[in-house]
Amino acid sequence: MKNLTPVIVAWLFVLFDGYDLIVYGTVQPRLMAEWGLSPALAGTVGSLAFLGMMIGALVAGRLSDSLGRKRVIVWCGIVLSVFSVLCAVSPSWEVFGLFRFLAGLGLGGLVPSANSLAADYVPKRWRAAVATLMMSGVPIGGTIASLLGIPILAHASWRWMFVIALLGLIVVVPLAQFRIPSDARPAGEPVVHTQTRTGFRTLLKPQYLAISILFAIATVVTLTTWYGLGTWLPTLMLKSGSIDLSQPLLYALALNLGAVAGSVITAILGDRFGPVPVAAVAAGLGGVGLLLLLTHPAEAWIYVILVLAGIGSHGTQCLIIAAIATYFPDQLRGTALGWGLGIGRVGAVAAPQVGGWLLALAGGADPTSNFLFFGSCAVVAAIMLVVIWAVYGARASHEDRQAGIAAAAFAD
Repeated sequence: MKNLTPVIVAWLFVLFDGYDLIVYGTVQPRLMAEWGLSPALAGTVGSLAFLGMMIGALVAGRLSDSLGRKRVIVWCGIVLSVFSVLCAVSPSWEVFGLFRFLAGLGLGGLVPSANSLAADYVPKRWRAAVATLMMSGVPIGGTIASLLGIPILAHASWRWMFVIALLGLIVVVPLAQFRIPSDARPAGEPVVHTQTRTGFRTLLKPQYLAISILFAIATVVTLTTWYGLGTWLPTLMLKSGSIDLSQPLLYALALNLGAVAGSVITAILGDRFGPVPVAAVAAGLGGVGLLLLLTHPAEAWIYVILVLAGIGSHGTQCLIIAAIATYFPDQLRGTALGWGLGIGRVGAVAAPQVGGWLLALAGGADPTSNFLFFGSCAVVAAIMLVVIWAVYGARASHEDRQAGIAAAAFAD
């Protein structure tokens, strides 16, 4: 690894993914009050950005394999920054939702493209660790949103939370333009040309259809948990009895700090034991933790549970990304990540909407069904990952899986 500057720049873009996730959750109570949004409608508005992210991930992941990582990353960064800033001047929830959808197109394309670029720059044996560390930008960005939200929302309009997206346009996009080489591979590393096709239809061939579907399902339910909590946690904790907005934001901070810790912990354990088994354990812990919220624990335990939920949701997703980058051949990596994250964004799209429906069905006051739903999704993720591990990973060592399973499974 002679030059990690492109990887660091790509990580900065991932940071915006986390900021964008949490920023809507932090301002949601203000939007509901200002525009008179019902819980169901607030969920619909929240889902629009994730719908854009789903489309962006599917398209950009494929394009990054054919047009190059740099070009896709730069344009996705521009789209994200411009339309996020426009959210700050939205006159109505309809316009705000439209801008969130368009910003989501750019945001959704950044994560698979950035992770594909990172995988290009590191040896195969380090991809699990680097993929999880790359994704640490998500909870760190969410932590920044929570920390900024406490003083900004106490003294200024929610619109300032979106003005901050200007930093992406004036700082990170120029860095990407000048510091990421046009060729996504480091100098001196040969490009291997193969006859393997790189379209989505390649992932659906009979010999590897099952693993593509299993990874997609695991990603759907994991992102449902992560984005559901990111969108609804402050509101749900207010409904649980918090007396002001600052306390729920501290809960959101605990969730994201747990996700940051999860990025490091899962990177170490995933590199040692393999990304899939560690992801299964992390998802199980996160799901059980969220279900424990139904017991109405003491406040100190709530923080512990939310840290576990951060590890179990975001940490699991990091390892799923690492596994996809490892189990699929180089020429299919961007397409496979785009597939997994693109289909997985169905969960991200559904989570805000379902959260709003569940809260509305409870009369807008009882978050019990929300925690039951998000916790159950994490448990389902654990089950899917156990199946992947049992079928594709139990018969080989971690090193053998990283070096050989992709070649064996994807050979014609």
